[in-house]
Amino acid sequence: MTRSRSTACALLLVAAGALPHPLLAQSTPATPAITVPAPDVIQEIALRDGTRAFGRVERVAEGRVVFRTLAGATIDIAVADVLQVTVASGRMAGREFWRADPNPTRLFFGPTGRALERGDAYLGVYEVFIPFVQVGLTDRISLGAGTPLVFGGGGNRPFWLTPKVTLLARPRTQVAAGAMHMMNIDGDSLGVVYGVVTQGSRDSAITVGAGYAYARYEDNGAPVAMVGAEHRVHRHVKLVTENYVFEEGGIMSAGVRFMGQRLSADLGLATPLGIDEFFVFPMINFVWTFR
Repeated sequence: MTRSRSTACALLLVAAGALPHPLLAQSTPATPAITVPAPDVIQEIALRDGTRAFGRVERVAEGRVVFRTLAGATIDIAVADVLQVTVASGRMAGREFWRADPNPTRLFFGPTGRALERGDAYLGVYEVFIPFVQVGLTDRISLGAGTPLVFGGGGNRPFWLTPKVTLLARPRTQVAAGAMHMMNIDGDSLGVVYGVVTQGSRDSAITVGAGYAYARYEDNGAPVAMVGAEHRVHRHVKLVTENYVFEEGGIMSAGVRFMGQRLSADLGLATPLGIDEFFVFPMINFVWTFR
């Protein structure tokens, strides 16, 4: 295997890798624990008839809940009709509440410096046929695994592991290190070890990373660098770019992330750099976060 092949395969690992974060701290739906929060806390109430609203609980008494929405309306309802009341993660944009990105620990494929908290997890399907799961073991350590749905190599199917450790977790700066290691039944292996820094908010940030691609039968590895960015332009839309530079070329990509409560969908285009012909290929990813 040549060095360029090692680097390219390692970058394919990035496409299968990293990395989701739940939006809400949930109470038990059957018997919701409803309390009046601190003045600066925004809550989300979910009723059994499907109604949802953002605001805060003002009073709980005699089996009823008084909930004031961000728009100023008052909901007075029986506790039995409340499915759950949760602390909402996000921010106010004018008079509208924007939920946090449900998938903040990755760009299109590569990791950000943000952590997947203990007990949180996500299931992703990258490029339609590459499923992947990542689970938060602690607030700073997560582990993932995956394998392609379709593989033309007979029974010697590859699979990969993606351990990740967050080294620094501040409101606007996160630093992490990890690996994306691919192997098969015959014992062949390759991958990349990396370090990554994310600077900014969950709505707008820059991520810079450096890694080292390796392969089992290669004497020398190859360095890889990554620069990515994300910028939210709408309640449900974020612009994303993820770009790689390695010894013999690179990959440039850009696209859009559509965000729901727990589901995110990425649509983008990527093009290789450092080759004679110009072409682009689509990126289609879906990620569901849960706990």
